[in-house]
Amino acid sequence: MMTTRTIYKTATAGKPLAALLLALALGSCNAPADNWQPLFDGESLDGWKVVGGEAPYTIEDGAIVGTMTAGTPNSFLITEQEYGDFILELDIKLEGETTNSGVQTRSHLDQAANEGRGRVYGRQVEIDPTERAWTGGIYDEARRGWLYPLDLNAEAKSAYKKEEFNHIRIEAIGNETKTWVNGTPVAYVVDTVDASGFIGLQVHSIRDEALAGKKVYFKNIRIQTENLQPQEFPAGIYTVNLTPNSLTAYEEQNGYKLLFDGQTSTGWVGAYKDAFPASGWEIEDGIITVLPADGGESTNGGDIVTVDKYSAFDLSFEFRLTEGANSGVKYFVTLSEHNTGSAIGLEYQVLDDERHPDAKMGRDGNRTLASLYDLIKAEKPKRALRKIGEWNKGRIVVQPDNTVTHYLNGEKVVQYERGSEAYRKLVAESKYKDWDNFGEAESGHILLQDHGDRVSFRNLKIKEL
Repeated sequence: MMTTRTIYKTATAGKPLAALLLALALGSCNAPADNWQPLFDGESLDGWKVVGGEAPYTIEDGAIVGTMTAGTPNSFLITEQEYGDFILELDIKLEGETTNSGVQTRSHLDQAANEGRGRVYGRQVEIDPTERAWTGGIYDEARRGWLYPLDLNAEAKSAYKKEEFNHIRIEAIGNETKTWVNGTPVAYVVDTVDASGFIGLQVHSIRDEALAGKKVYFKNIRIQTENLQPQEFPAGIYTVNLTPNSLTAYEEQNGYKLLFDGQTSTGWVGAYKDAFPASGWEIEDGIITVLPADGGESTNGGDIVTVDKYSAFDLSFEFRLTEGANSGVKYFVTLSEHNTGSAIGLEYQVLDDERHPDAKMGRDGNRTLASLYDLIKAEKPKRALRKIGEWNKGRIVVQPDNTVTHYLNGEKVVQYERGSEAYRKLVAESKYKDWDNFGEAESGHILLQDHGDRVSFRNLKIKEL
């Protein structure tokens, strides 16, 4: 027989005595050899409370069940206890395919937000049954947005099973968060904020009233907080490392190296020069910045290029725009053209689309942010955009078969094949039509562009493929 108990926000406003008794009861039992402890006893919500919204949480057949409710913001059932390092496992089932849920980790509550109802913020492991299929990705709820969209690990998109219980594993150890879905490794984020915080179970707000009454189920919730033994993460999964100018041991083992050490210009020279520019560029506080001049192309310090050349590679970089700024990251730069102005190469456009006129030039938006400049427009969803003055994460992947992909803040926005018939047709219609075999060199330098505007870069790293 199914047993149901409904718990509303007013009914779970803290039960320290019950939580203490539960802890004592657990402590009196023989601890399991593997150090797992239940976070939910299958019968009560002692040690949990509802914040943010008014969606009800019930207990049905040993599972916590949240019900989607119209007219209320995101609701969270959160632990009264905070956790630092931990390994968490649980099973989750979500009804429907047009909403989502998630598990908050090391999160916090802004009590004054939502008209006093509180707003949860912090890293969330996503549950996403939609066609996007980002289950296991990491989202920074009510703060920085997506940290690890599954465009960064597309093979893991198939791990989620719709309308079934899915086994989720989360490791939060030190600055690292790793996730698994049904045994498949999904996301790897290195982040310096939030060393501790609560764990939460989300019932997402809904706009479509047809979703009202849909449920999300959580069961078999258990945690380890001592003698943690991380599970092996296989090689080759992309890491989002938010620690500036650093590499984890995992990244080094996977072949990444820094292109900028955060302190010096080692590995870089001026384009068409033998040394790094004496002026026009600044290295300070772990950031390399092209200084503003008159907005002209390569009229101040000029472009800078890597000493080394690259053919197939995975390049990551962070950039920060100032208002109205223009720059770019170019690749397959040969320096053989000896042209005036910026050196020639394929360009990942770095631009303030709202305020710089170049965004409205070219054809069909192919000079906008993250586009393959003057060739292919970046298809950017609104969620991938950051405010001017905030750091953006760019990525360019060139496969040995000449498939090239641009990413913006973890989302795939451009893909093409270098040297293909379609590519050459685009070149023939562009400003590069007069350059023989434009962008088809076997290898080339990486370039940071001086376009006369203040733009900053950091966290430049590359892996040769």
